[in-house]
Amino acid sequence: MPSSPLSSTTLARGRKRKNLLAVYERLLSAYGPQGWWPGATPFEVIVGAILTQRVAWSNVEQAIAALKEGGLLEPEALRRAPLARVACLIRPSVYYNDKARKLRSFLNFLHKRHGGSLDCLLSLSAECLREELLSVQGIGEETADAIVLYAAGKPSFVVDAYTRRVLSRLGLAEEKARYGLLRALFMESLPRDPRLYNEYHALFVRHGKERCRPRRPACSGCPLADLCSFPAEGG
Repeated sequence: MPSSPLSSTTLARGRKRKNLLAVYERLLSAYGPQGWWPGATPFEVIVGAILTQRVAWSNVEQAIAALKEGGLLEPEALRRAPLARVACLIRPSVYYNDKARKLRSFLNFLHKRHGGSLDCLLSLSAECLREELLSVQGIGEETADAIVLYAAGKPSFVVDAYTRRVLSRLGLAEEKARYGLLRALFMESLPRDPRLYNEYHALFVRHGKERCRPRRPACSGCPLADLCSFPAEGG
């Protein structure tokens, strides 16, 4: 008896998977392993994920260094520190008053929900951990996914501005598509491997900074040039 033809949904998923893997392989070949996320401990990664909202990582590094020098790069010490002092130390991260409150909100959640134990929090499944993080005031989807992936080492794809820009120029997604749709594109098309997600996101950041810039992208010699419609459209 002849086998039934593949459904259009199955074929579409197969194409997406092939396209996304091709992009990944091209970027990895061009830039090599990135070794992300910058952070000596899971807690440092979490602090960095919160502080890096709307600011360059170089600013975050200065803020983290100040917290470390002040003896506050530890959950309970940071939770008990006066909010004004925390805001002063993280001043390089910009929006420092707002981010100090976000850190305090996360630390209060950690204290009340998990007795202050980061190990307890990070031992949750990827889905449960993400859900709990999203319940914390000031933690959005991108920050939650960064914590799940980089602090807990569990599969949750991080979508940022670089990801959106590259995908839209490749014609793989709309730049203004909902976060959840873009995340699902990767989660449903690729193996749920945190190492793959880690490297892929880091490569998007590298490519977005060096070549696929918002203005005047360096299209000549781009490893994705033949897959991209952006230069042909006069972008």
